[in-house]
Amino acid sequence: MKLSCVWACGLMLSISIVGTGAMALNAPHTLHRPRLSTPHLIEPRRGGRHAVTAHAARPAGRSTAARTSRSTARAASARAESAAPARRRVRGSAKATSPAALRRAKLSLRHPRNYERFTANSFATSDIFSGDVTAGEDPIVRQAAIDALDGMNGTAVVINPANGRILAMVNQKLALSPGAEPCSTIKLSVALAALSEKLVTRDTPVQLAGFRMNMTEAIAHSNNLYFEELGRELGFQRVRRYATQFGLGELAGYHIAGEQLGTYPDRELPASEGGVGRMCSFGQGVSMTPLQLGAFVAAIANGGTLFYLQHPTNISEVAAFTPKVKRTLDIARYVPDLQDGMAGAVEYGTARRLRANFNALPVFGKTGTCSDKGTRFGWFASYSDTPQGSLVTVFFLEGGRPTFGPRAAELTGAFYRKLWDRNYFANKNQQTADATIPLASEPMQPAN
Repeated sequence: MKLSCVWACGLMLSISIVGTGAMALNAPHTLHRPRLSTPHLIEPRRGGRHAVTAHAARPAGRSTAARTSRSTARAASARAESAAPARRRVRGSAKATSPAALRRAKLSLRHPRNYERFTANSFATSDIFSGDVTAGEDPIVRQAAIDALDGMNGTAVVINPANGRILAMVNQKLALSPGAEPCSTIKLSVALAALSEKLVTRDTPVQLAGFRMNMTEAIAHSNNLYFEELGRELGFQRVRRYATQFGLGELAGYHIAGEQLGTYPDRELPASEGGVGRMCSFGQGVSMTPLQLGAFVAAIANGGTLFYLQHPTNISEVAAFTPKVKRTLDIARYVPDLQDGMAGAVEYGTARRLRANFNALPVFGKTGTCSDKGTRFGWFASYSDTPQGSLVTVFFLEGGRPTFGPRAAELTGAFYRKLWDRNYFANKNQQTADATIPLASEPMQPAN
């Protein structure tokens, strides 16, 4: 009787469960899909974008069916033996998708970042100005440049673009050295070459990989792809012809003791190293000195007169100073196109850190950052626009990770701030007024 009661109770319970299940089957269902987190696996597509692969699902726990199967298998040894391969497959699948395994897979599939190791020191470990010849320099300009460097390992050259006189050259050993890769400052030369050849204007949109860009934006943001494209369109011979015309590969100074020569190669880089495109995007294979860059930017600032730079060494040489013209460049009509991008670099581009220190006067410039054999280079070349005339500055830094072009721009801003605070622009000595040059459009005879 007890067995019959138990059986009857069980039957009633089964009917209840089946009925409930039938009701559930008739009820509408809403599928709640789990929100996927960030994909673990990313495959590269053309153009640098990425395609997302299927996200690996993380099991929330063992299913009831799996637990029942394993308990049944443990109860019957014969079934356990026959089901062993299936159990191994289930366990292998669970192991492969366990959280620990997913973490390991995630780590192994990430592409490691390659951080370049720098061995050079970004800060001076000795008095880098001790050997400088300073008697013929402007003492206010010199002190402002020293203060702006603020202990960093570098040089600052300040030039009067109206006559080619070097007003200050701090850390002359580095300034007169054989130079270094010009990094993105080479883009100024390439831009002027493309403008001169009527290849583009400042507003011409150039189609690149997935986007368009004009010259103003490319200079302001120092876009490598844009200048690689210009370089390929120009070709190596035209690129080199303009670069040497602008003073690269030749001495910039006039009898400046200790000046060494930067070089511009006679041959294009091999295609495996990027060819002419790489040379035009950040100057690979080129060696440029701070004086060469300063003379070139001075020619941009004055409308096309490339002066021999002169560095007076005493008061008598300052009094007897006479400008010496190397040659006249036919670039005056293209300077506004170039200047637009150089202004953009300072206002919103790669040199905008300059404005953190100085915004009282317009400054036009170009940054450059690259490295070679454990040493990082930071360039910033610029010219200002003041009621008393322009100043050209070249800040060149050598070192490690703290050294880069935007930092050089920031130091240039500090330099202008120090001159401004000392009323330099308001009280500027007009001692070189008699040495004012004629307009660049007027014929000029090169100096002997």
